[in-house]
Amino acid sequence: MTENWLLLLRGLLIGISIAAPVGPIGVLCIRRTLSDGKLTGFLSGMGAASADMVYGAIAAFGLTVVSNLLVENAFWLRLIGGGFLLYLGVKTFLEKPADHASQATQSGYFSAYLSTFFLTITNPMTILSFAAIFAGTMLTRETGSPIMLVLGVFLGSATWWLTLSLGVGLMRDRLTTSHMAWINRISGAIITAFGVFALLTISK
Repeated sequence: MTENWLLLLRGLLIGISIAAPVGPIGVLCIRRTLSDGKLTGFLSGMGAASADMVYGAIAAFGLTVVSNLLVENAFWLRLIGGGFLLYLGVKTFLEKPADHASQATQSGYFSAYLSTFFLTITNPMTILSFAAIFAGTMLTRETGSPIMLVLGVFLGSATWWLTLSLGVGLMRDRLTTSHMAWINRISGAIITAFGVFALLTISK
C-alpha cells in the first residue's frame, strides 16, 4: 500500500513537471481561457493531460510494440502535428476578438479538448521523455502498481491545467477588445513559430 502511494505521488510530480513548461499547448490554453472562459481553457488542458496519460501508460506498462510504432512513424506524426500547429497559429493570429465574452457550446468544449489531445499525441518524442523519466522513477522492487503511477501523471497534469485556467481566468474581465486583439496576435505568432520549428526539425 505504501509503495502505491509513493508511486501516485511520483506520478503527480511527473505530470506537473511535464505539463508546466510553457509550450504551444500552454499558449493555446491561456488564449482560450481569456477568449472563451475558464472551462474551455481547462478542457483544452485536459486534452493534453489525457494524451500524457496515454503516453505514460505506454511507458509504464512497457508496451514496446506501440512505442516502436510511434517512433517509426515520427516523421509523419510530426508533419501532421506541425501542420496543425501552423493552422491554429494563423487562425488565432487573424481571429478578431468579440465585443463580449463568448459562450462556448458543447461542441466547442469537445473541439477544445480534442484539438489539444491531437497536438500532444502527435508528438512521438513525448514517449521517449516518459520512458526516460519512468525508468528513473520506478523502484527496483516491482511491488507497486504501474496504474498508480499513470493515475498520478494524469492527476498532476490535470491539476496544473486547472490551476492555470483558474489563474488566467481571473484576468479575463479586465481585458478590453484591444487587449484581446494583441493577445490573439502574440499567441498566434508563438503557436505558428512552434509549428515552423516542428516542421523544420523533422528528420526521416
